[in-house]
Amino acid sequence: MLTRTQSSRPFSEARSRPFWPAQLSRFRPIGAALVALGLLGAGYAFVLAQVTGERGIAPTASTSDIEIRGIQVDVTGKSAQDAREKGWREAQRAAWERAGGPSISDGQLAGLVSSIVIQREQLGPRRYIATLGVIFDRQRASPFLGGRTQTRSSAPMLVVPVMATAGAYTVFEVRNPWQRAWAEFNPGTSRIDYVRPSGAGGDSLLLTFGQTGRRSRTWWRSTLDQYNAADVLIPAARLEHQFPGGPITGTFTARYGPDSRVLETFTLTADSQNALQDMLGEAVARMDAIFERALADGKLRPDPTLSVSGLGEVDPALQRLIDIGRAIQQREEAAALAASGEGAPVASQEGQPPVVETPEPPQVPARSVVVQFASPNASAFDAALSSVRATPGVRALAVTSTAIGGSSVMTVSFGGTPEQLAEALRARGFTVNQSGRTLAISR
Repeated sequence: MLTRTQSSRPFSEARSRPFWPAQLSRFRPIGAALVALGLLGAGYAFVLAQVTGERGIAPTASTSDIEIRGIQVDVTGKSAQDAREKGWREAQRAAWERAGGPSISDGQLAGLVSSIVIQREQLGPRRYIATLGVIFDRQRASPFLGGRTQTRSSAPMLVVPVMATAGAYTVFEVRNPWQRAWAEFNPGTSRIDYVRPSGAGGDSLLLTFGQTGRRSRTWWRSTLDQYNAADVLIPAARLEHQFPGGPITGTFTARYGPDSRVLETFTLTADSQNALQDMLGEAVARMDAIFERALADGKLRPDPTLSVSGLGEVDPALQRLIDIGRAIQQREEAAALAASGEGAPVASQEGQPPVVETPEPPQVPARSVVVQFASPNASAFDAALSSVRATPGVRALAVTSTAIGGSSVMTVSFGGTPEQLAEALRARGFTVNQSGRTLAISR
């Protein structure tokens, strides 16, 4: 006979027991801490995933060598290595003809070649099919081709290549063919001084599609300073696939500046996915020509509002207002000194009131002070910079670290001591904590 060992309490009573028994209530804080640590770890893993992995493409060297790409070869030989060597020699001759060189021997031609770029290749036991690029050393090839290398004349321009496909806009978040086309472009003979990020590390966090839509000069100034650039170029590519494996239509727009001004738009078509990279390479070359024409027309000038510490040109009307304000202030100070009798009277012409010489105030040497400030969002970031810049005695400032949602850092050039800057910031409503030459401010 089976005996019943379970309690005879009804099921409703057992179900009504609290989820946390009384003896386990003391573990609630530990559980909450573990949950918080788990969320923190997940957030760290998410940020880490945004800056690690296979996302960077290092740009090729920027040289003045002559580069000919897109040479297609299809040759056979006694072996795979023999077929490859024959294909490379054939590519060298085809590239030399495309460069407009005279007829020379294969030995002379080999001495002019700097390197062979393999775009695509297929190796067989006795056959070699490839698309190659040939780079000729300009110094050795100049006696045959003539001409001189163009000198760059533009300011350093940061390149932010934006690609749009299937409704997704990407820059460096993932590797994409538009990024690769700009990395493989050799701007050695271009008049534009391109600054091409690789896309590795923090590039995927700083240079995003959202950044191209910002109008805040403070944001752009901070970003450009980290890449030693004066302005930004935004070559945008929108790719539309007719059907999988079919033709691809690319619409390309050349933009520049923090306001994303449009220079020119053009359209190219690739017959299939295999021809996509060639189309993008041609688009990059046309983009370079557009930027060069804009430079020649005077459009591609660095925005003066992006300069740091007044390095750019000041608007003439604004400079005139500044000069008028300074002149009024000097006259008021001179009148105050004359009324107090501190000024030294100078002999004047007969019948004219004496002229009082106003001693110039001594120039206080500027000191560099590091200021750490809370930046929970973009508005607070801009407000803090504007308020510090308007503090009396502040001559210049530069952002050295940007952390939206945390604490950012700026370096302030101040005509006085760090203690005086701390008092001036407290007068403007900041809570200031000082540690030597470093200040931490918050609202």
